[in-house]
Amino acid sequence: MEPDLFTAAAEDRQEKDPSSSPLAVRMRPRILDEVVGQQHLLKPGSPLRRLVEESGGLAGASSVILWGPPGTGKTTLAYVVSKATNKRFVELSAITAGVKEVRAVIESARRATGGFGKETVLFLDEIHRFSKAQQDSLLPAVENRWVTLIAATTENPYFSIISPLLSRSLLLTLEPLTDDDLRDLLRRALTDERGLGGALTLPEDAEAHLLRIAGGDARRALTALEAAAGAALATHEAEITLETVEATVDRAAVKYDRDGDQHYDVASALIKSIRGSDVDAALHYLARMIEAGEDPRFIARRLMISASEDIGLADPTALPTAVAAAQAVAMIGFPEAALTLSHATIALALAPKSNAATLAISAAQEDVRKGLAGPVPAHLRDGHYKGAAKLGHAQGYVYPHDVQGGIAAQQYAPDAVRDRLYYTPTRHGAEARYADVVERVRERLGRTPQGADPS
Repeated sequence: MEPDLFTAAAEDRQEKDPSSSPLAVRMRPRILDEVVGQQHLLKPGSPLRRLVEESGGLAGASSVILWGPPGTGKTTLAYVVSKATNKRFVELSAITAGVKEVRAVIESARRATGGFGKETVLFLDEIHRFSKAQQDSLLPAVENRWVTLIAATTENPYFSIISPLLSRSLLLTLEPLTDDDLRDLLRRALTDERGLGGALTLPEDAEAHLLRIAGGDARRALTALEAAAGAALATHEAEITLETVEATVDRAAVKYDRDGDQHYDVASALIKSIRGSDVDAALHYLARMIEAGEDPRFIARRLMISASEDIGLADPTALPTAVAAAQAVAMIGFPEAALTLSHATIALALAPKSNAATLAISAAQEDVRKGLAGPVPAHLRDGHYKGAAKLGHAQGYVYPHDVQGGIAAQQYAPDAVRDRLYYTPTRHGAEARYADVVERVRERLGRTPQGADPS
């Protein structure tokens, strides 16, 4: 028997007894117009819409790779295709399937196409779990369109999927669902006959807490709603209170408005705790942001800024650590991203601190704003074009690599700021080495230490 995404038996049981299926399954959209979010993928003429509507003519429908965090609708979109299209629909999971199963589906698809003119759509979930050899087995079928592949992955496909398969498919990126998307979904589940059928109401504070703990994941939102609804019905309540939600999901409501003052207050406290080297306070504020459903990319961006603003060259590894954390967060998402953010926060909080880089660029920018600029010295100007020599451009320039020690004693700054010194390194951590270097270099260049104060 072919693996089928949603078997007839399961669908029949669901129709006769909807409560036998989880709320997230019962509320799964049946048509594209019921899908919340991802509207950038559902425009007229888009690959997914063409696949569902079986349009495209000679161009046909392309194989697609759906990349996005959990709960953003990858399986839902595959389900919509399975319900709407007249094509054969076959599902495999890379967790349990191997090359043998893939080849069996492909061979069956070729027979169906040749014998009955019936095209096959193959939905392959968790494709990133396939090895290179297993992914290679898909190439002939995709290239020759024996199957139309819909592959889903939560990992960056540029790292987890082989290039030949990527080049033969369209990569469609799913975004985390917004609060508005999830709010629509929760309210639909409350009133729809497939859901709770209007049996309960959901006050605003309880709804807000469900949105926070969902973190952009529709499945998580509906699962939490179902658990809270079950508890409310068991005690014959007419509404799902915040206390009920907290009790059923075992997670306290964090008093945190992501669009209000507390959003900025907690973010500010995180950065100031890192600046003050209080690692425990920093972790507390990080935990509050995570538990409140803060966008992990926002947190990662703040850490990258802190690495340069408050640490700089006192620990040259701070910025690469923060950048690596931001890249990892973008690839893995919550809940695992909490580990990466903790890693970076601890490293930054315990790093030696220096704001010398911050003060240096601020002083330089201030001079520029005051008009202290002037022309670039002639020997530093571009001399590669015809006629540059006649203008005196690049004449007299000393190539530092030709000088012993690699430092050519010549004027680099415009006359207006010739003696300005912007960078004042500290003796904290690794910056002590830079302090020694900058002192020797300035002496070699003949820079007079007037400092960055224009007065």
